[in-house]
Amino acid sequence: MLTLIATQRTIAFNDLMAVAVETLERFAQYKCIIEDCASRWLAELDSDVGRLVYVSMLRDVSSARYYHPALEAIYSPSAVHQALLYCHEELFEKVLGHSLELLEGDLRMYFAGIDAPPDEIAARWLELDFFQMLLPLGVPSYLRTLFLSNMAVVLKLIAAGRVTRQTAA
Repeated sequence: MLTLIATQRTIAFNDLMAVAVETLERFAQYKCIIEDCASRWLAELDSDVGRLVYVSMLRDVSSARYYHPALEAIYSPSAVHQALLYCHEELFEKVLGHSLELLEGDLRMYFAGIDAPPDEIAARWLELDFFQMLLPLGVPSYLRTLFLSNMAVVLKLIAAGRVTRQTAA
C-alpha cells in the first residue's frame, strides 16, 4: 500500500513538473513573440493610442482571434493569438491610465499620421463608435465605461476644435 501511494505521488509530481516545464516554454515563446512585435511594428508607432489601434486591428471581431501573418510564419497561430491578446490588454491598460490631457495629446499625435484633419477623424470615430473596437474582450464593465467615457470626452473636444490642456504663453 505504501509503495502504491509513493508511486502515485511520484507520477503526480512528474506530471506537475511536465506542466511547469511546458508553461515555462510557452511563456518564453510568448515573450519572444511580444518582443518581435514590439521591436518590428509597435516601436515604429509614435503614440500609445496608435499601438492600441494597431493591435486591436489584428483581432478578427467574428472569431475574437488575433492574426499576424508575419509572426505566424515564425510561431504557431495559437501562440501568436495568446501573445497579441496579452499585448492588447497591456496597451489598453496603459491608455486607460492616461490623464485626459495626455490622452488628447496621444490621440492628436496618432491623428497627425492620418491624411485628414483631426477634427474630422474625431467626428468619424464618434459617429461610428470606432473607439469601442479598441476594447479587449472581457474588460470589466467599470473599466469599459471609464475608457469609453474618457475617449468620448476627448474626441468631442478634438471634433469641436478645442483642447484640454493649457499651452504656456
